[in-house]
Order: sequence, then structure tokens, then C-alpha cells
Amino acid sequence: MPSFQTKLKITGLKPGNAPESVMAAAVEALETRHHVESNQLDIVGGVPQISLRFTVGDRDYSGENDEARTSAAMMRDAVERVAVTGSLYVLRRSRGRWSPV
Repeated sequence: MPSFQTKLKITGLKPGNAPESVMAAAVEALETRHHVESNQLDIVGGVPQISLRFTVGDRDYSGENDEARTSAAMMRDAVERVAVTGSLYVLRRSRGRWSPV
């Protein structure tokens, strides 16, 4: 199974939401479609960024990438219910490196 990673900048919380709700929304959304291998919060250039690593079922290369992009967009939609987001990145693990999809 190919491994993907999505990274999403978080620029603020929406009123009434705890910081923990951001990661919870992201993981919950991705888990509806994929196995989430790991998640973490980093501060990149002073901006919080969540990263989730997940697998996509075996298909053709292009189909796997499309599914990963669709799932990452769905995850962002879920997070936007509790937070204000910035840039979204989707990366694929290939030969020991992460490459943009």
C-alpha cells in the first residue's frame, strides 16, 4: 500500500473550539477512508502545521494520487469547521523520499 502524508497550516481557531479539536477533526475525517499511520503538530515559521501519514489502497499510480488528494481536501473541509486553515500539501513516499503529488 502506498504511503502518503498531508500537511495543513492552521492559522487560527474558530470561536468555541479547543486546540485539540483540530487534530481530532483531521484524524476522524481521514480515518473514514484510510488507515492513519501517524499524526503530529509542528510549528513551521511560527505557524502551526498538522501532518498526517496515511495509506491508500493499491490501484494505478494516478488513481492512488487522486484518492490521496481527494482525501486530503476532505480532511481540510473537516478541520475548517473548527479552525482557519492555510496551505495544504499532499506528499507521496517513494524510494525513501517524500515527493509532492
